[in-house]
Parts: sequence; structure tokens; C-alpha cells
Amino acid sequence: MTGAAGFIGGRVADALAAGGDDVVGIDVMLPAAHRPGSEPPPGCLRVDVRDADALAPLLDGVDVVCHQSAMVGAGVDAADAPAYGSHNDYATAVLLAQMHAAGCRRLVLASSMVVYGQGGYDCPVHGPVDPLPRRREDLDHGVFEHRCPVGGEELAWRLVDEDAPLRPRSLYAASKTAQEHYALAWSDAVRGSVVALRYHNVYGPGMPRDTPYSGVAAIFRSALENGSPPQVFEDGGQMRDFVHVDDVAAANAAAVNRVGSVGFLAANVCSGRPISIRQVADKLSQASGGPAPQVTGQYRSGDVRHIVADPARARELLGFIARIGPETGLTEFAKAPLRN
Repeated sequence: MTGAAGFIGGRVADALAAGGDDVVGIDVMLPAAHRPGSEPPPGCLRVDVRDADALAPLLDGVDVVCHQSAMVGAGVDAADAPAYGSHNDYATAVLLAQMHAAGCRRLVLASSMVVYGQGGYDCPVHGPVDPLPRRREDLDHGVFEHRCPVGGEELAWRLVDEDAPLRPRSLYAASKTAQEHYALAWSDAVRGSVVALRYHNVYGPGMPRDTPYSGVAAIFRSALENGSPPQVFEDGGQMRDFVHVDDVAAANAAAVNRVGSVGFLAANVCSGRPISIRQVADKLSQASGGPAPQVTGQYRSGDVRHIVADPARARELLGFIARIGPETGLTEFAKAPLRN
């Protein structure tokens, strides 16, 4: 397992070990995800996935690789492109080559909802459409919803399934898409098995605070810890799917234990219970007894308005159903410990 010391990777490694698997954990301990100078936890080795010589002996006798490591963050600074390409894509290429050399033919890949880009939308007149990019003048006037490219009608979000086109809109998203493409080509070349788990908004105890690794739930939590109201962009109506890290671990266990299949399978890992960003902020504020959120009306260039997942494929092909809904999970998360 790569990325075994991370927020998600650590929880997945624990779940697999609890299920009886012998987990060989590695992590390079990138400072974007870990406190500078920190050491891997017991049982986890400090190894860079890009180092083929260090990787090769660890793959001897391994049945399946669970690839969780990645450079994360919004990926909006063009200067970061080489780092994303190196840590995410080159590292994955090295890993796949070493798996082939070791005779390991099964990969579980941590992918992301970001590969979809804008999400899915319906026009009340023209049906499913690809939205026009949001115009800056509309955003400046508080008009946040997408418009139909045919008639200009306001669009409504719809569930995104795994057959949606991949249209990455950030460097991070481009690198995650490339990881999937490498894995797909590898599975064809070696007749291997790949399950790409497209995580939606993951949250839960042990989530890092104040790093690019943090999602909006942790950012809201950090504000509340400091006695400040969570700052909600746009009008707070952005729809997302928040999935608890324990459910993500369960999805990985289901993928690791899936045997007998050859080829590439992508599956959304989500709760199946859409929720708005404003609702997330409200729930955290109420559960923590902190100040009410402030809806700022501000926006960030490149932000996705809505992206909500269809959970059907993971249920049907992996037997995965999320057990922790946002009502329960976010209430508990409001007082859960975070990582520095």
C-alpha cells in the first residue's frame, strides 16, 4: 500500500489489516500532507514510489497493490505542474512497471471526482447538456448557476456516473486522469485487474488541518476551532457528496477482495446523499456550538458549481454501500480530532 501514512491511506491500511490482510505500507511523507520532519508510523516504510530500486523488493510476493499516494491540492499554480506529473503520474508509471516485473496483476487506485470536471447538468427544455463556462460578470453579480448552451436556461445538477467524459480542470485533476489512463493501458497490456475508486469529498477524524490536503470540511472545522465563522463561497448552494473516511476504507477493502475480474473498472465512492456546502457549514457550526457561517458571495476562478455522484456501480459491482450519512458523520466530525 502506497501512501499508507496519510489520512485516507492510514485508515485503509488499518481496515485491511483488521480483515486479515498482510499490509506492506510505504509513504514518502510529503510535507504537504505531513508535518515536516515527521516519521512514518510503525509498520510503514519511508519509500518514494518513484524509486524503482527501493520498490522492487517490496513487491515480491504481493497479491494486490492499493495505490493511495499522491500530491494533492487544488493544482491551480502552473509552476506546480512538474511536481504533479512527477509524484502522481511518473510514480504511477514506475509502480506499474515494477508490478509487472514482480508478477503482480491487481491494482486498486485512489482516483477522484475531479476527473469529471464540471459535473452533470440538465436543461428544463433541452435535457442533458454540457454547460457553458460561468462568466465573470455573472459571478460578480451573484449569478452562480450554469446556463444552457442552447437557450440560456438555468441548469439543474444531476448525478454523475462513471461513463461521464473525463474533463479535468486543474493540474491535480489532470494528474489523476493520467493515472487512470496509465492504469487502463497497463491492465490491457498485462491482462491485469484495476479498480479505480473515484473518491468524492472525504472527511472524518484525523483529517489534516490547514494544508492543501484539507477539504472544505476541515477548513470549516479549523475556523470554528479559532472561534471564527466558516466562510462559505458563492451562495452556499454548491452541491457535493461528502463520504466518511471509514466508508472509503470499506470501499477499498471491497475492491481489494474483488477477485476473478480482468480489465479496468471505475467506481464512484460516495455517500449517495447530496448536500450543499452551506448545509455542511451549518451542521458543523451547530454541532460545535460555534458561530453561524458567513455566506460571502465571493468566488474562486475554476471552482466547480455542482458535482454529485451516482453510487449505483459501486453497489452493484463491489457490493459497497456507504454506512455513514452526512447527518451523523458531520455531527461527529464537528468535535473529532484533526491532524496538525
